[in-house]
Amino acid sequence: MNILQIKDRGLEIEELGRLPEDILDLIYEHQLFKLFTAKELGGKDLDLLEGIKVFQQMSALDGNFGWLVTIGTGGNVFIPTLNKEVVEKMFSPRNAVIAGSGYPSGVAVKIDGGYRVTGQWKYCSGSNYATTFTMNCFVEDEGNRTDEIISCSVNHDQVEILNDWRAMGLKATASHTIRVQNVWIPQEETFQLGIIKNKYGSAVHSFPFGAFAEASFLSVCLGITENFLEEASILVKQRKQDPSRIQFLLMQQQKNFRQLEERYYLLLNEYWQKHKEGHELTEEQLQQFSRISKDTAAACVDIANSLIRRLGMDAITETSSINRIWRNLYTAAQHSFLTP
Repeated sequence: MNILQIKDRGLEIEELGRLPEDILDLIYEHQLFKLFTAKELGGKDLDLLEGIKVFQQMSALDGNFGWLVTIGTGGNVFIPTLNKEVVEKMFSPRNAVIAGSGYPSGVAVKIDGGYRVTGQWKYCSGSNYATTFTMNCFVEDEGNRTDEIISCSVNHDQVEILNDWRAMGLKATASHTIRVQNVWIPQEETFQLGIIKNKYGSAVHSFPFGAFAEASFLSVCLGITENFLEEASILVKQRKQDPSRIQFLLMQQQKNFRQLEERYYLLLNEYWQKHKEGHELTEEQLQQFSRISKDTAAACVDIANSLIRRLGMDAITETSSINRIWRNLYTAAQHSFLTP
């Protein structure tokens, strides 16, 4: 199967509610969950800009597909924070991929050698094929809950998936709630961002996490918007009535999109080069990047909204490509890293 054929399978993917097995196999074959994983662990070891552009390209094929590639690769940021033996076991398999949540909605009771973990976490994209789940917990020590947060890695067979993802878009991302009950987590299978425990990391892994997440999710929005404009162009060409007004609007929005995309990549490249040269990004620079990421996501939604009401009944038909792409864009742009 050619990876470009995914663009023709968007409706099938959505109605299935998950990625078909042959598309998962394609992801494993092309190492798309391992874009920022060291080659020694079976990864592609891309630099930040290369990987972010792959996120956009995959999202332009299908929003569900692009979102899951982005989320799956996002788990690569934990690689340097795990013990060498643990990271090799976790990331070396061909089908290795992490799902999980950064929200601390669990409790880890501290006991000799590790923790007993209980809790549940929402929005764990890729839950139906994840080999490992990560979850944040507040630490409870000698019966007292502390302010300390510990991140835990848990094998998939110890996790219950609640199958409760019911969003308007990105329906095939399996972003379900997960639950664990009194699961034993050894100390060596816990981690904390910023604490380095092995040599498998790269400059990508030390890039500020918030900016990394914003860039990742925004690239998905850019890819879905690119797909939306392509589909809108097809529909405009098919219109029987005079299409001149909507053609002009479409050209305006295509130009607007290219400008947004160019501005975003210029800023990301500037910050990436600074980071590679060893310069720490200032709080002001990180706030600027966050603001531009949120503004660009909002602009992508505005581009789609300016055209959707002029695209006839296809715009409101759930099984049409344009409607599915529009719903996927709205859902992706609703992520907390991109909302005001």
